[in-house]
Amino acid sequence: MVDKDIDDVPALIARLLVDAVRRRIRRNLSQGYCHREKVLARVRGRINILATESRQLLSRGEVFCRYEELTVDTLRNRLVRAALERLARLVQNNELVRHCRALAATLGRAGVGGSCPGRAELAADQIGRNDAADHLLVALARLAFDLALPTEDAGNIALIAPDREEAWVRRLFEKAVLGFARVELEPSGWSVRSTSLDWQVSSASAGLSKILPRMVTDVVLDAPHADQRLVIDTKFTSILGIGRFGNEGLKSGYLYQMYAYLRSQEGREARWDTAAGLLLHPAIGLQLREHVQLQGHKITFATVDLGNSSMAIRSELRRILSTDFWLHDEKSRKDAAGPYPGESQVS
Repeated sequence: MVDKDIDDVPALIARLLVDAVRRRIRRNLSQGYCHREKVLARVRGRINILATESRQLLSRGEVFCRYEELTVDTLRNRLVRAALERLARLVQNNELVRHCRALAATLGRAGVGGSCPGRAELAADQIGRNDAADHLLVALARLAFDLALPTEDAGNIALIAPDREEAWVRRLFEKAVLGFARVELEPSGWSVRSTSLDWQVSSASAGLSKILPRMVTDVVLDAPHADQRLVIDTKFTSILGIGRFGNEGLKSGYLYQMYAYLRSQEGREARWDTAAGLLLHPAIGLQLREHVQLQGHKITFATVDLGNSSMAIRSELRRILSTDFWLHDEKSRKDAAGPYPGESQVS
């Protein structure tokens, strides 16, 4: 177990798997070819002459055929359905149980069989480039049967340790924030995505497109019923740096980057004209909550304390992603949660 107050592992895996399956269903389930051998009234694929003659099928106007059929009843889809049914029996949350059973039934109606494939069969199932989204589904489905989470504690399941380079840790933090926002906000109608932004170029030289830097956002949140948009940029570094005169302050490069994200998109749509920004950094033993309004855009600087328990981290992220926090509705925010320690406003 990662820490003592984490939710039980089945419930955690169930929430992630339910979210991943819903996404895959919206994009259509992955399909694959399945080998069939069947007596048919017309030729399909190859004829098994020996079986056809031995059964005297031609006298009845039939042939024994071997063919490949495109179907959603693939090994990985059956694994996912079996994982949903298993989790429905394990989790205690009634709402999660309903979601798991409903999605398993949806897969069944789509034509996915109920038998769980073995490990040897799954090892032979290669996920292609066009089905890259299935990697997460398969990983979560396997976790449902192993009921294990990666940790440094001794256990009976061995995993390969990742290279702990800076880029890997930065991507992990970015994906964690993106995944948390999807699980927490999308059920309420929010749009959560990571996207690239285009410069509003009016004219350019012929070769500029090859060297012009791209703007790629970590997370963009759109409220369901209002023209509210939040652009989140995650940085796995200290939020404060040492200035040229030895004083501690916000890192100017990060502020310039967020400023470019917001100002460069003005005029495209109403949400961009009033979009807010959030620079989110990890910290240990530090809570920083500052904000500033620049030319109509509210920009917030915040940290999440990774030294806390998983429950406290989730609660902290929920507060940071709430509209009351990044829109700086002071009255409703402080009525709900009380003032934040050391909170002030940048003038």
